[in-house]
Amino acid sequence: MNASAAPGALAPISPRSPIAHPLAWLLAIALAHVAVRVSVSPALKWDEAEQMLWSQQLAWGYGAQPPLYTWLQWALNLVFGPSVLALSLLKHALLALTYALMYLAGRELLGPRGAWWASASMLLLPALGWYSIRDQTHTILVTAMTCGAWWLLLRIVRQPRPLDFAALGLVCALGLLAKYSFALVIAAMLLAALSVPESRRALLSRGWWWAPLVGLIVVAPHAAWLMAHLQEATTGTIGKMQIHPERRLGKGLLSFADGIAGTLALWAIVAVWAFRGAWWRRPLAPAMPWAHRVFVRYHVLVLLALLGMVLFAGVTNFKGRWVLPLLCAVPLAAFAARPELQQHPRGGRYTGAIVVMAIVILAAAGIRPWFSGLRGEADELNHPAAELGVALRAAGYDGVSPIIASDHMMAGMLRTRFPQATVDACTSEEEDVPRCVATNVARAQAAGQGWLLISRADRIEPGWWDKADSALQAPAPLQTIELPFHMVRDGMAPAQYPYRWHAAGARP
Repeated sequence: MNASAAPGALAPISPRSPIAHPLAWLLAIALAHVAVRVSVSPALKWDEAEQMLWSQQLAWGYGAQPPLYTWLQWALNLVFGPSVLALSLLKHALLALTYALMYLAGRELLGPRGAWWASASMLLLPALGWYSIRDQTHTILVTAMTCGAWWLLLRIVRQPRPLDFAALGLVCALGLLAKYSFALVIAAMLLAALSVPESRRALLSRGWWWAPLVGLIVVAPHAAWLMAHLQEATTGTIGKMQIHPERRLGKGLLSFADGIAGTLALWAIVAVWAFRGAWWRRPLAPAMPWAHRVFVRYHVLVLLALLGMVLFAGVTNFKGRWVLPLLCAVPLAAFAARPELQQHPRGGRYTGAIVVMAIVILAAAGIRPWFSGLRGEADELNHPAAELGVALRAAGYDGVSPIIASDHMMAGMLRTRFPQATVDACTSEEEDVPRCVATNVARAQAAGQGWLLISRADRIEPGWWDKADSALQAPAPLQTIELPFHMVRDGMAPAQYPYRWHAAGARP
């Protein structure tokens, strides 16, 4: 950047500056988060445990979720074993990719400083900056693909190339394989771009057909699976959206507003604090007027679509992680609309706020288990995973027989302790518990193995053991392992793990 040396202004950013070349910083902070996650606890959060459970085998679909994230986790498990390390490496590699792709999108419109802001601003979107660190999987991947789609779209409009069209088709297909809501990103982005003459000419230029061709080839196998398992793939998501045809309009509108505000409010507050009235100074001079029109129309279409879901479909629940991929380009759009902010004398404040936020998030990731423990509430990360594995071995479990758990967290956590064992979670939310237990027991008997039934006292559905035992002819005695939670205040009741271990060859 060739900023003038105005009094109080920051010195021009050197091309050698880490801010101008953020890859080293991205790698450093990603590795720091991996180190923190591996060191803080061997137990698993809910989404992490689901991935340990699902990634035991490759499939075209996994319940209500598309398969791409689980495929990637399966590959990482081959290299690093089913472990906290494998989980953390994948998550933070994808987070680094998300920020890198948004930086590349920013460089199509802005200088290095503005592109850095557009990318790093996503730290101020809580669903990505914090909740993705805490416990998210598919949301991270779909947000990365959204950033990649914006980069390729802007790149194509500036100079259309057949290879970029093919890459855009691939990214869009991967986005759909990450999360089905990416279809709304594609639709809004396409309609917005086709409504602007400059971007429409570029999108319809030579080689445009590579995008739909590549996209259809990549997504077709899963689409065939989806059509055959439509109810299985949609029931869970529809339930979470809390669709009420009786039109609870007020609740839906409040949730809609809360989802938007919860996603953007922190970033907006910091941006206004840093640049003050510069955001409203006229005349508006976007970096590229056509891109400004595309951004505005895209976001209007997205908001109208979400509002329509409230008004016409009766949706009453919007979560921040659902809204994040749709709105993650808002900071880029804002800085592209006001490119002069790159030379603003208060820009250092904005950079500093982001750096402070990055440090705070890293520190919070390291101490989060203590928050729950000091409140007297056991979080998943407070569970003594390593000690439980040792105790089960001491109780006779052979480490290879199938494990049947009462919930995903137990199943996933025990897979990291016993990677040679197959694990399953039998829950009423997904299937009939007696049938699930009976199927796993029959499979173990056919293989000449024993089986381990286990639950955790701090989270178990009512009557689970009665349902599980009804599938067994003569259940082994119910025993309980008691172990102290980690990182909790003194006097807190210990963790309890009721279990039945049926050794191989024992009479059923």
